[in-house]
Amino acid sequence: MIDRERGTAAPLRVLVAHNAYQLRGGEDSVVEAEVALLRQHGHEVELWIRHNDDVKGMSTLQVAQQTLWSTPTMSALQARIDTFRPDVIHVHNTLPLISPSVFWAANRAGIPVVQTLHNFRLLCPQATFLRDGHVCEDCLGRTIPWPAVRHRCYRESAVQSGAVAAMVTLHKGLGTWRHKVTRYIALNEFCRGKFIAGGLPAERIDIKPNFVDQLAQPDWSNRSGGLYVGRLSVEKGVATLVEAMKALPTHGLNIIGSGPLEKDVHEVAGDAWLGARPFPEVLERMSRTAFLLLPSTCYEGFPRTLVEAYACGVPVIGSRHGSLQELVQEGRTGLLFEPGNGAELAERIRWALEHPQAMLEMGRQARLEYEARYTPRHNVAQLEGIYHRAIRDVRGVQPMKGLHVQ
Repeated sequence: MIDRERGTAAPLRVLVAHNAYQLRGGEDSVVEAEVALLRQHGHEVELWIRHNDDVKGMSTLQVAQQTLWSTPTMSALQARIDTFRPDVIHVHNTLPLISPSVFWAANRAGIPVVQTLHNFRLLCPQATFLRDGHVCEDCLGRTIPWPAVRHRCYRESAVQSGAVAAMVTLHKGLGTWRHKVTRYIALNEFCRGKFIAGGLPAERIDIKPNFVDQLAQPDWSNRSGGLYVGRLSVEKGVATLVEAMKALPTHGLNIIGSGPLEKDVHEVAGDAWLGARPFPEVLERMSRTAFLLLPSTCYEGFPRTLVEAYACGVPVIGSRHGSLQELVQEGRTGLLFEPGNGAELAERIRWALEHPQAMLEMGRQARLEYEARYTPRHNVAQLEGIYHRAIRDVRGVQPMKGLHVQ
């Protein structure tokens, strides 16, 4: 319970649980940023990480067992609850080693638990509603997501797809998603709508976007060309980007990233493909570009690169579907095109290159959007509010006066 004697702005004790990825990605960055933000605002945070590198010494059967139900998670979490005495547990990724048993351990201890829904794993074992390069919702709303197993959607493996599908099915049947998670965090309205359609309780899904700490005013001079930052893969729409670049003799683009489509990108981009770059360099290049490209074929959750672009005063040219259709305001903070349509993307890029003043004004509007929605100040207020609602839901404790509850 919260100690009310600590004052009106008493810090919370937050235990953050996350299964880190083998290849560091956006979710890992979000977890680190939120932990740092909470600590900056006086909250006590303990970070509990399990890492996917640990599966290297495990058999396929052991990994599948951990995915369904992790006994080590139950004992490890109980030990941390006993020593840290958290007010709330915030869970991010659980696949495969933490597993949904984390929610049962928290529930048994009477601790409110918040789950951030970074992707669509609970609705689609592949997590992005993508199959064969196209949006696929065959598993949405199904009790058993069998199509994912039949099509080998997760890592092109029937065994691994079956393990994830079994995890989703088992915990749907056990009532884990409905009864053991106090509150969910969706990243935007589009994602929230999909989770409601998939059966999660609407009244327990809050919206909190990602954020970046980029408060300095951008330099609006010397901006030119476009930039892509991300994994060079099918789901990110890189094949569409390559098609568009072939239609642009002078494309004026730089490509940052690595992945399975590197060869295709290098053939069309040449020296404009810069490979992977350290984050400070990415931000420096972003601050000098005229627009960012987000040609994703899959449904994005909430790309951090979009928030970074807005913070730098850079508009976005993105796919007209999923959350991007919600986050990019056509003609105000960027431009949209039909997903997978390289010809239309080429038209948007050409227009952007030919209208630098219009893109500059969209960049100014993008910065205003960042200041209104995606700053650390807004994010910590939303996060504290969600934590206190979770505490109230479990313990009947009202949020304390003076905190940023919304």
